[in-house]
Amino acid sequence: MLERIQKENDIKNLDMEELPVLAQEIREFLVEKVSRAGGHLASNLGVVELTMALHLVFDLPEDKIIWDVGHQSYTHKLLTGRKEGFDSLRSYGGLSGFPKRKESQCDAFDTGHSSTSISAGLGLVEAREIRGEDYHVISVIGDGSLTGGMAYEALNNASHLKTNFIIILNDNHMSISENVGGMSKYLSHLRTADLYTGLKKSVTNVLEHVPVVGNAMIEQIRKTKSSIKQLVVPGMLFEDMGITYFGPIQGHNIPMLLRALTEAKKVEGKIKKYKGKIELYQRQRLLRYVIALSDTI
Repeated sequence: MLERIQKENDIKNLDMEELPVLAQEIREFLVEKVSRAGGHLASNLGVVELTMALHLVFDLPEDKIIWDVGHQSYTHKLLTGRKEGFDSLRSYGGLSGFPKRKESQCDAFDTGHSSTSISAGLGLVEAREIRGEDYHVISVIGDGSLTGGMAYEALNNASHLKTNFIIILNDNHMSISENVGGMSKYLSHLRTADLYTGLKKSVTNVLEHVPVVGNAMIEQIRKTKSSIKQLVVPGMLFEDMGITYFGPIQGHNIPMLLRALTEAKKVEGKIKKYKGKIELYQRQRLLRYVIALSDTI
């Protein structure tokens, strides 16, 4: 499968049943190359399916993907035709271990420091609106990078947007070492909010079997879902800032990732529910999404 990826968007030519094979081949390739040249291994092994989903849903280089810190962009480089360059990974004049615009027009932002992707994405969104252009901006940030002050300044400014801007929180429980502090504890609460997810699934499953009025009751619950979530999920920092939160979802489940990203890219759309497993909703048509991924290591 990997030999069929010669340039950006080639992954779109693969069938769904071929994608797990590609993911396995990518991991084997990364292990082989990084073991020889050095580089960031674990962070890249963890985002293989996420990167594949991003390349399947969005069109590069028109759409802009910004990686934070950038050390998890190896799969992105593979999917944009830079496979041969991995023999010179992180060597003088060779393939960079981070996104580089001079390497590829699919690299939207040169980066190598944490907590910058949301700010950079916000700048691209503002430029897009000023110039009247039409493309999507996706900032990927890890839970470790989310502890940096620049990320919160950007989130604060992003909450005032009235246009689409997608932020993916890649929550893999780790950065360079184990995360500590208040944000790490907060994200742990979101990951383990089984009371909310379990209650939602159980209630929905029951009501779906109620004739005539069942679907109407489900629809009414959806309208008040935000208030219910506030009661049973501690904090909901992103929702309180006016940013629609969607997650957490399993970061290695490609069909689930594809559904989530496809919904997040829509400028307008109705509330949609995925058989009681995931819900995505819009508030006041201000479409700014935080999609949280869990267990991506």
